[in-house]
Amino acid sequence: MARRYFGTDGVRGVVGSDLTPDLVDRLGRAAALWSGGGRVFVGRDTRGSGPALEQAFADGVASAGGDAVLGGVLPTPAVALLALDLGSVISASHNPPEYNGVKFFDRDGQKLTDASEEEIEALLNEPARAERGDIHRVEVAADSYLEHVLERFGSDLGGLRIAVDCANGAYSDLGPEAFERLGADVIAVAAKPDGSNINVGCGATDLSLLARTTREQKATLGVAFDGDGDRMLAVDADGNAVDGDQILAILALHLRVDMVVVTVMTNLGFHRLMDEHGIRVVTTDVGDRYVLEALRREGGILGGEQSGHLICLDGHVTGDGLAAALLLCRALEGRTLGEAAAVMPKFAQVTENVPAERRDIPIELRQEIERINAELDGTARILVRPSGTEPLIRILAEAENHPEAAELCGTIATLVRRELG
Repeated sequence: MARRYFGTDGVRGVVGSDLTPDLVDRLGRAAALWSGGGRVFVGRDTRGSGPALEQAFADGVASAGGDAVLGGVLPTPAVALLALDLGSVISASHNPPEYNGVKFFDRDGQKLTDASEEEIEALLNEPARAERGDIHRVEVAADSYLEHVLERFGSDLGGLRIAVDCANGAYSDLGPEAFERLGADVIAVAAKPDGSNINVGCGATDLSLLARTTREQKATLGVAFDGDGDRMLAVDADGNAVDGDQILAILALHLRVDMVVVTVMTNLGFHRLMDEHGIRVVTTDVGDRYVLEALRREGGILGGEQSGHLICLDGHVTGDGLAAALLLCRALEGRTLGEAAAVMPKFAQVTENVPAERRDIPIELRQEIERINAELDGTARILVRPSGTEPLIRILAEAENHPEAAELCGTIATLVRRELG
């Protein structure tokens, strides 16, 4: 059965339109039934719609005879670590404030498989049980999470001046506190959430504020999280962006891993660097849960996405923006971030999003893309895929220089519009 509501990372949509309290209530009930009616740990980000949707989800859990344990505002990785019979996050991650969503983790802190999500969708119309469960609130979840991350991933950050962009999201308190406790001089920005400013002009989806702050405040480096804290990107002292591929390259060499998992979006320069160092690269579809699945299947500990989902399973169960930022600081080993990032050559990448209601790409279009990639023979490439969260076809063109990548992207975008128009 094809999934109707679940996308790349949970159920997500515009509140009141695609995502309603009724749907969230039904998701809570279906998820609790699927997990056996046990205890569900629930966190949320700082969106204005969060408290009402948190309550709707908790009511749904209780209506299935399960117990909802509400941890309040928490980063997504904290919920993964603290999951009970199930973990759930009321969040739309990097999306704008008008969006919200529901994400799930199983009792081991792992994201659900496609098959599990299909099973939950099949239970969406199940009636409430006669015996109702309870709803509890806990106050210590954030402290427990922070202690774990500092102990496992922290190091002496004395002498570092770090700009921290919290995206007005779930790390607004925890992020700056973590760096300060490790001895860094911290400049916190976008750390005053008001329910409507999450991810707006800040965070991992817009590095302009962080770049400007890092330059003006003469910081050693800057790090930016997204609204729910499972992504992290950085800028060097000059404000130059350092993406997930570059960060992953720095960590792979620092941790001396023999294998790393990435997605199809990962820069060709990353692949060349790993090949030079004899590090095996496993490539998955876009989505950090696919990276996680591959890591567990292959027995690896390190993986991630260009977008900033960075995963180190040595002491964790999922991707964690704060853990990745702390690891990055440790991996500098006396270098500037700019010096550390320069180890990876970057191919030029140009992207374009083409609006499209259809999520399937016609076979003729797929065959034409395969033909073009075969002609490029590794000197460049194109990637066309449907978005997992929005009604878009995403196009990526990659080449050794920007003009060539831009020309490739424009050609393919025209082809996609013609085929899907």
